[in-house]
Amino acid sequence: MIDWQDEAALLAVRPFGETSVIIEVFSAAHGRHAGVVRGGTSRKVAPILQPGAQLSVAWKARLESHLGSFSVEPIRSRAAAAMGDRLALAGLNAVCGMLAVVLPEREAHAPLYERTIALLDLLGQSDVWPLAYLRWEQALLEELGFGLDLSACAVRGVNEDLIYVSPKSGRAVSREAAGEWADRMLPLPEVLAGKGDASNDEIIKALGTTGHFIENRLIKSLGDRPIPGARARLIEAIGRAT
Repeated sequence: MIDWQDEAALLAVRPFGETSVIIEVFSAAHGRHAGVVRGGTSRKVAPILQPGAQLSVAWKARLESHLGSFSVEPIRSRAAAAMGDRLALAGLNAVCGMLAVVLPEREAHAPLYERTIALLDLLGQSDVWPLAYLRWEQALLEELGFGLDLSACAVRGVNEDLIYVSPKSGRAVSREAAGEWADRMLPLPEVLAGKGDASNDEIIKALGTTGHFIENRLIKSLGDRPIPGARARLIEAIGRAT
């Protein structure tokens, strides 16, 4: 018998048989991991299994390759913070949906886990959450091998007048270096480089650039998967909060 225990964020729940469910969780040491919760549809257990919830989980299986089963205990729920706020609910769904799609199964990503928990703990703080989410998407790309290099121009090496990002390399490009290729470049809002205005409008522009790399580089590297629709709904909610 193989088993482990950890603290984890719940990403997704789906039915399994008449009374059980399969859950996916994200933990620091075990990454994205699935397992069966027996009796997961019961009145006692079902309220615990809400996406975003922080859980103490124990997984066991006869073999490492098996789906295995989870026993769960609640640590804290984030449902209350999300249900009373359109932006928070959209954010919670986007984070859980993205991780469920892009994380490799059973591969530890401890720094990203810590960033994710810190982000989820900000739910309901609409004044800081959009910027925190943008930084999280940048960290997600970095952690999974598609980080953006915005420190200097990819063509000339200068660090001034950087207003574009190469859609192929993810590196910054200056206004002068872009030349006739400018219309093929992605925008580099200052907020994406950690500078300037962090208004929701600018954050939305920056999410357009990170979204390009998530959809066309990261997710495409995983096969034929669509980017979660929850991300678009989050961007819409950020726009409404402007």
